[in-house]
Amino acid sequence: MNGGVGKARGVLRPAPGAPSTGLFHHARIAPPPALAGVVQHYWIVRWDLQGGPPQRRETLPHPNVHLACEAAGNRIHGIHTGRFSTVLEGCGGVFGVKFRPGGFHGFLRQPVSVLRNRSIAPEQVFGTVAAELATITQASPDDEHMVSLASDFLVTRLPPPDAQALRVGEMVDAIAIDRSLRTLDDLATRCSITPRTLQRLFNQYVGIGPKWVINRYRMHEALERVDAGKPMDWTQLALDLGYFDQAHFIRDFKALVGCSPVGYARRGQSG
Repeated sequence: MNGGVGKARGVLRPAPGAPSTGLFHHARIAPPPALAGVVQHYWIVRWDLQGGPPQRRETLPHPNVHLACEAAGNRIHGIHTGRFSTVLEGCGGVFGVKFRPGGFHGFLRQPVSVLRNRSIAPEQVFGTVAAELATITQASPDDEHMVSLASDFLVTRLPPPDAQALRVGEMVDAIAIDRSLRTLDDLATRCSITPRTLQRLFNQYVGIGPKWVINRYRMHEALERVDAGKPMDWTQLALDLGYFDQAHFIRDFKALVGCSPVGYARRGQSG
């Protein structure tokens, strides 16, 4: 279920021949109104692969900070610039808070770029009260109870409203849905702000530059086009995404996804 938060984006197809047996649960749940300005959604993943082989799951990065709670320990993860890859085995689960772009700045109280490609213990942000987060995983497998516990924890520690953080979050929303925003100059013109100021604001509030955000969401769009299963004109796709030629698109796709666009399309045909 997705709890009214829209379709998941950036989830990669498994490689050909990868095992697909086992039991999986994936939920995405919207936050209460009090947290809508800082939390994008909650996510819960559980799996039972007992008796079967381990499975690798991969996703493309998003411009969001995550709080992940699991039995092995809780961590706050900054933006990961490469694709996220994890191997699932046995039986387990993770509860996560996906913060809105800009939404974690008030909790962190320093530029979110300090978390780029890093994870830290929640105690470094919330202090000793972060120990209360352990109750979330203890409530598994009750999704609604886990969400309620996380919401109570965050609501009582909400930072003061920050109009700039909300503004930057709205910029990221625009990038995600408006395919005409292909370059930094496009965004600067739309927002009536200089590219240099955009760069500063994104590094402070989002944790990474606006050009990276644009490129990642255009790559998410490429995956959606391929996953639609229709015949693909790769040159036209590259142009639609703002690339000057197909070669640069293929290079970026392969660096992020791990295979060429054609190779990725064949994953669906093989499986």
